[in-house]
Amino acid sequence: MRISDVLRALRTEFPNVSHSKLRFLEEQGLIDPVRTAAGYRQYSPADVERLRFVLVEQRDHYLPLKVIKERLAALDAGTETESLVPRLATTDGDPGTASVRRRYTVDALVSAAGVERDLVDGLLEVGVLRQLPGGQLDAHALDVVVLAAGLAEYGIEPRHLRSLRTAADRHVSLVEQVVAPWRSQQTASARAHAGTVAGEVGELCARLHTAFVRQGIDDLTR
Repeated sequence: MRISDVLRALRTEFPNVSHSKLRFLEEQGLIDPVRTAAGYRQYSPADVERLRFVLVEQRDHYLPLKVIKERLAALDAGTETESLVPRLATTDGDPGTASVRRRYTVDALVSAAGVERDLVDGLLEVGVLRQLPGGQLDAHALDVVVLAAGLAEYGIEPRHLRSLRTAADRHVSLVEQVVAPWRSQQTASARAHAGTVAGEVGELCARLHTAFVRQGIDDLTR
């Protein structure tokens, strides 16, 4: 398989996967595609399954690449038993319409979330939701609206959520500081590394925030 074939196989499940991401994972020793005499990479179904394993471990378990590499080595050595049987993803759907790339108008967002227009307008007014240039909202806005609607059932209004948005912005700023050295470089490998580190640090920040909230809730219920 050529790299373009691999991307088509993976993008239904991992819409953000890119050429630079695959090259970065290769540089880190997680995959080792063969090279043709002309120097082109060729991937086997087993390579694709290894890539899927890496991407799932990053996305679902927030594992750093060092740990994922150790797991792969254990699987290769037979000391870990999870199967890496080749299993190509289907190509149902257009990768360009994947959820992370979805854009909503306000009316479409109201319809998709099944909420009243007033709620979305309120979230926009206080800055909890932010429109993209052109007035649209990204796919993450749907999650925000659905969660805000759940909180509204307990009397929590959009204005009460501004502090949560501010805290999230601070987390993003912290992640930005961490990845700034790689983002400033122009190589595809550096950009891919920045994306990987940003995802890992961002998830750790989110999990730490969750731990703090759970700790506080436990104090309330003692």
